[in-house]
Amino acid sequence: MHKGQNLKTAQSPDWPRIAPVGLDGLLVRFADALTEPANRAALAFRAAVVGEGWSGVEETSSALASVYLRFDPLHLRHADLTARLASLLGARDWYDAPPPQGRRFWRIPTLYGTDAAPQLAEAAGLAGVDVKQAIADLSGARTRVLTLGFAPGQPYLGELPPAWDIPRQAAITPQVPVGALVVAVRQFVLFANASPTGWRHVGQTAFRCFLPEDADPFALRAGDEVQFYAVSAAEYANIQRDTTSNGGAEAVAIT
Repeated sequence: MHKGQNLKTAQSPDWPRIAPVGLDGLLVRFADALTEPANRAALAFRAAVVGEGWSGVEETSSALASVYLRFDPLHLRHADLTARLASLLGARDWYDAPPPQGRRFWRIPTLYGTDAAPQLAEAAGLAGVDVKQAIADLSGARTRVLTLGFAPGQPYLGELPPAWDIPRQAAITPQVPVGALVVAVRQFVLFANASPTGWRHVGQTAFRCFLPEDADPFALRAGDEVQFYAVSAAEYANIQRDTTSNGGAEAVAIT
């Protein structure tokens, strides 16, 4: 297979595609934009590649709608690895594949609005709902970790209901704190460290996505599911004082 060659699937005659990335990388793309089936395909296909255990493949990662492989070009040729990927892609309809094993469902307590998350009302207005309904929408949503990126262990989660297809800001917020929950384009981002952002800050958690002192430093994995349930300011203050858990979060295995 050559750059840009298409593989016919049940999803579209144009996808997925395999393309080289430099001397030691290949990218398998399932769409040119995020869709639920494309993200599901990326998660399932990456898990399948890892399961193959191909010698010479040194790293894999999934994005919103693609899978990246880094390999040793002294051990594998682009053409050989591309052929293996094409064969694996043809083995099933990846857009309808079940999610990978080992996923978890997280419930993370979140303070919506107040001075801790000052852009909730603005975001609610853009979504066409009042603040009370915004909290109900956002805290009731069970979202998937679509990918990790931008900062170590930082998740992009979605998709939210269609009303939350709100734009990013025209200006940049100079900084949101660790644990900030921001929203735009039907997605949440949970900030792993203090950072500027163009997304609206609607909730605040005491959860740490990045735990550099741990053997497994990324708390969340692509494919995990998360609910950011609402707590009061008093409850949030108690959670902040509790050093025995990661921001009061609880996780159970998805079976």
